[in-house]
Amino acid sequence: MRYLPTLAAGLLIGAAALQFSTTASGQGDGWVKLIDGNYKAAEWSEVGKANWELKDGALMADKLDGKDISYLVSKDSYKDFVIQAEFWADDDANSGIFIRCDERAKIDAKICYEVNIYDKRPDPTYGSGAIVDVAKVDPMPKAGGKWNTYEITAKGSQLTVMLNGQKTVDVSDPKHAAGPFALQYGSGVIKFRKVYIKPL
Repeated sequence: MRYLPTLAAGLLIGAAALQFSTTASGQGDGWVKLIDGNYKAAEWSEVGKANWELKDGALMADKLDGKDISYLVSKDSYKDFVIQAEFWADDDANSGIFIRCDERAKIDAKICYEVNIYDKRPDPTYGSGAIVDVAKVDPMPKAGGKWNTYEITAKGSQLTVMLNGQKTVDVSDPKHAAGPFALQYGSGVIKFRKVYIKPL
């Protein structure tokens, strides 16, 4: 009987450890929720103009205000991180998630990594699932007409992209080390329902 207290203590410690590991793997631990059924404009700055609005729990745009493509640029900069984003794109959408941008006031694929959402891109090798001019995708997965999930990991020079659980990019590229990230609207309809980032 003298072993019972020790056994009980061991079981309690084991249960506590299990509870901690379950909590640690959840979305609440270390994740910054930038879009999660709501949207705080103060967390972003806009380059170019589009009709971004929160509708039915998703941040969406379907029209440019002028000729220039619109980008919502994160307030904070990030070096190593994981981004999880749920998005819906129509077949004509030209969008993407730009990471580690060198500047805030001008966003493009030359000064950022552009993780593309663009099923009808004229050169499909850098269409949906690719990083433009860095990592091709073949065959290109289709994102149009449904909800999709991106998981984008940047750790040192290693960049990994998962689209709906399928790895589309696994590449090493040292060009851009850190910076804000941006959500793009170029054409068609794009909706972002969840955008979470976890610094590593």
